[in-house]
Amino acid sequence: MIKFFSKYLLTFILLVFLQVFILNNIQFSGYINPYIYVLFILALPFETPKWVLLIIAFALGLMIDLFSSTVGMHSSATVFMAFLRPYILKVISPRDGYESETLPQLRYYGASWFIRYSAILIFSHHTFLFFIEVFRFSSFFATFARVFLSSIFTIILVLISQYFYRKDTRK
Repeated sequence: MIKFFSKYLLTFILLVFLQVFILNNIQFSGYINPYIYVLFILALPFETPKWVLLIIAFALGLMIDLFSSTVGMHSSATVFMAFLRPYILKVISPRDGYESETLPQLRYYGASWFIRYSAILIFSHHTFLFFIEVFRFSSFFATFARVFLSSIFTIILVLISQYFYRKDTRK
């Protein structure tokens, strides 16, 4: 992971830029808010230590919070997602386990595995984020509709982004 630090740093900056300057300005009737920055946590190598994963997630969420003036909501949701990631990877692991030097990407493990992996984590992130944003259950169904629609839209964006990884390089 150290020798690929510059690649990950560039991806980090690109995803924050896309989120802050483009996707934060897209809202379809208040129900669909795409959050592509979660792709960074989804795409980290399997071997990433848990404590590093949590620190990276906090830094990513903090950057989004700073640019969006959301006071820790994205940080907490992203840390929650990073906390769940190792457990989700364990639950949905292939029968033979994960191949060494592969990444959690569509081209390595197929569409079914990748959609399950990304959908569970994105839905968890969005649920945490939107319910902490409204901070009440009185508008449960409206908030759940936002979670569901935003998750679907974010999953579609994440799937589209997987087709930009053309080279067959590992890590």
